[in-house]
Amino acid sequence: MTQTYSSDLSIAADWNSLYIDGEWRSGTRESIPVENPATREVVAEVPAGTTDDVDEAYETAARAQEAWQDVLPQERGEIIREVQHLIDGHHAELTELLAIESGSARPKASREFTSTGEMMHDVATYPFRMTGSHSQSKVAGKENIVKREPVGVVGVISPWNFPFQLSLRAVAPAIALGNSVVLKPATETPITGGLLIAKLFEEAGLPDGVLNVVTGHGSEIGDRVASHPELSAVAFTGSTSVGRRVARNAAETLSFPAMELGGNNPHVVLDDADVERAVDAGIFGSFMHQGQICISINRHLVHESLYDEYVTRLVDRAAELRVGDPLDEETVVGPIINEEERDSMLSYVEQSVADGATLERGGDADGLFVEPTVLSDMSNDMAAACNEHFGPVAPVVPFGSDEEAVELANDTEYGLAASVHSERIERARDVADRIDAGMVHINDQPINNEPHVPFGGMKASGMGRYNGQWIIDELTETKWTSIQHQPRDYPF
Repeated sequence: MTQTYSSDLSIAADWNSLYIDGEWRSGTRESIPVENPATREVVAEVPAGTTDDVDEAYETAARAQEAWQDVLPQERGEIIREVQHLIDGHHAELTELLAIESGSARPKASREFTSTGEMMHDVATYPFRMTGSHSQSKVAGKENIVKREPVGVVGVISPWNFPFQLSLRAVAPAIALGNSVVLKPATETPITGGLLIAKLFEEAGLPDGVLNVVTGHGSEIGDRVASHPELSAVAFTGSTSVGRRVARNAAETLSFPAMELGGNNPHVVLDDADVERAVDAGIFGSFMHQGQICISINRHLVHESLYDEYVTRLVDRAAELRVGDPLDEETVVGPIINEEERDSMLSYVEQSVADGATLERGGDADGLFVEPTVLSDMSNDMAAACNEHFGPVAPVVPFGSDEEAVELANDTEYGLAASVHSERIERARDVADRIDAGMVHINDQPINNEPHVPFGGMKASGMGRYNGQWIIDELTETKWTSIQHQPRDYPF
């Protein structure tokens, strides 16, 4: 069954349809309830898509891409600008959707919209940045031309923590560069991570079939999304364990995997740091969106001479944070996305205390609301430090020298982001250069993203980079054409 949608972007809209070939398709599929993590109320239902739906989405996308790649670059850029305009015009509705579906408190929702707007502004220029080159040849009478072309069909599997921004950061560049897209949003956030984006592009006038959205259980359709024969590149954001599986599936079809995976991000405070400034950054970097950010601080590594003062200040600041319903404008810390995530992080806290850590504050939960938690007397191998806890938990680990700080920072399989605090920039740069991470921020914290600089990690934190020329390189492919202008002499 096919239906036409209005521009209603509220949670009360009918979201129980897939978006394939420009049509909203409901039918007789099983439905998946969408729950508000703050209240556990079912606020909407979406379809549980099947592998047949994924196949149809890819076949549709492949047909549509042939025509879309020939659309003039200014027209592709105008679609992106129109989507940005629609986002700006629906700020209130989208903020409410993020709060209800993903537990986003006002500071986090505002940051997600700001970052998305900045990104979309930059992405609108991508069609004119698919530049190639011209060069001389070692062969007489020949010229070499290198140009960029779209890769084809891009699969996007997006996460639940920043569902709107992290879906669009792959979808929008892919479309701007002349590709088509099959988007599979996270099961927990199918609206803000998928169906909402389809509505915006539909209203902006994107041709049918260029963007297709299939909601469903990742365990049932994720493998097909990442391994379809029509797939040319897959953009995945999520855990390292799932990312490895996505990359293996993509490799079977020789599709490029753009992977932004887990992190265990250190916040290094050297002995000459401004403690108050370092704590301000540490509070934001640990508790923004309940710590449910791949680039949030996972470990506070603090020089032993500043350790006690740092812990005291951190505890005092954490106690001031308002915990509650994200629809309340005063809330800073909202709910954890689900019980599984909550139980996992609290088990890390309990294990660490059992191994000798001191619970300075927090450690309890009321439903899905976890108290901002600070742990002292931590070592790097305790559960809350060596695992990506992905919650409002701040383990503080002491160190005695710059060399030990670097060793501790690198003592993890991950290499996504880090931060270093020191009054001497040269010293901070030296430490930052020795930390194995794709992004390091001096006298700040790791939660940073700008549309014109590369975003991504090393080691088990992924492969490839988002933003600017780096994502243009990954979602296009180069083609060498040579032209022999005069007869060539051959050896036989």
